[in-house]
Amino acid sequence: MSGWQEIEGTGTQAHAPGRAHGMSASSIRTWGAVHKWTSLVCTLFLLVICLTGLPLVFRDEIDGWLSDDPPYATLPANAPLANIDGLVAKARALHPDRIVTSLFMDDDEPKVVVFMTPSWPAFLDPDNRTWVKFDSRTGDVLAESPPPGQQKSDFLSIMLNLHMDLFAGLPGELFMGFMALLFVVAIVSGVVLYGPFTRKLDFGTVRTRRTRRVRWLDLHNLLGVTTLAWALVVGATGVMNELSTPLFGLWQMTDVRAILAPWQGKPSPSAEELAPVETALANARAALPGMATTSVVFPGSPFGSPQHYVIWTKGDTTLTSRLLTPVLAAARTGAVDVVAPMPWYLRALEVSRPLHFGDYGGMPLKILWALLDVVTIIVLASGLYLWIARRRTGAGAADADGAALN
Repeated sequence: MSGWQEIEGTGTQAHAPGRAHGMSASSIRTWGAVHKWTSLVCTLFLLVICLTGLPLVFRDEIDGWLSDDPPYATLPANAPLANIDGLVAKARALHPDRIVTSLFMDDDEPKVVVFMTPSWPAFLDPDNRTWVKFDSRTGDVLAESPPPGQQKSDFLSIMLNLHMDLFAGLPGELFMGFMALLFVVAIVSGVVLYGPFTRKLDFGTVRTRRTRRVRWLDLHNLLGVTTLAWALVVGATGVMNELSTPLFGLWQMTDVRAILAPWQGKPSPSAEELAPVETALANARAALPGMATTSVVFPGSPFGSPQHYVIWTKGDTTLTSRLLTPVLAAARTGAVDVVAPMPWYLRALEVSRPLHFGDYGGMPLKILWALLDVVTIIVLASGLYLWIARRRTGAGAADADGAALN
């Protein structure tokens, strides 16, 4: 992005002592400084984000290629699903020294994943969390996580951690969110500068007979403008995604705390006292018709209720499938006690996720997102090259290049 800095010390002032393209020379210099420094500060980190984001666009496909799990059974599309409580019982029989913490029911693949840990206090250490993956129709065990202490990060996990927080947790998330915000500012300032910078050139002109640096400058500007809308969407949604941890924390400290207040401090029921999960799921679906159940958090979780199943539901359309609504079902009876719609800021966050990764329109949209990501990498790398080249050649060369705009 820093190619826009070329406007500094160029022939801009030679065009008019007052205003050019509706902007004074001092305004152009100010916007040029904003663009240069926001671009320079965020460029290296944006390159990391774009490079790691490329495989994440195809994370479902890559996960399938890298997985060595046995294939799903070939059954009719309308094959009945296995009883959830039967799968939970199988997981407990496989690991009698562990408790079930939650389960995930995939609506894209015929699988159910049961998550387990030795105890709720032990659950706070991610190394103590294990899982068992079942075929949701046959009930067969497809895979199990490695024993605690032997779990390794896979390729996609490494890419996701680099993309989100550079392996630095919440501070890393906030830092990368700030870099995404600088990226948005760099885009806006670049748009402001585009008109004055190219007022003597046709749109999309690449001066192939000029120096290599001028050619790269024109290409940098052209690619930056043509990917403008996409870059703004991805940059803005990136800022939103990096704020997910504090936003969910705010929700838990306000709405969730108030909802759970009547049950806080009360003991959780034992496994023998729990109502069937299927009963709780059926009651949740009845309370929210048209919503699909996707996961269940068992009572006792530090992120849930001591006396409820927390059932997460989502809509059944392209848009509403990103809008989640939690339901609290009494652990001993399965009856729905509370439906807790998420606040507007979390709904905005959930809607922003598919826009960021382009995973709501199938493979054609993923390919488009990947191509635009590659173009953005070229824009970032060319901007860095232009800045380095300008420093090497000095301000005199910048003046000569700028004069070519006259």
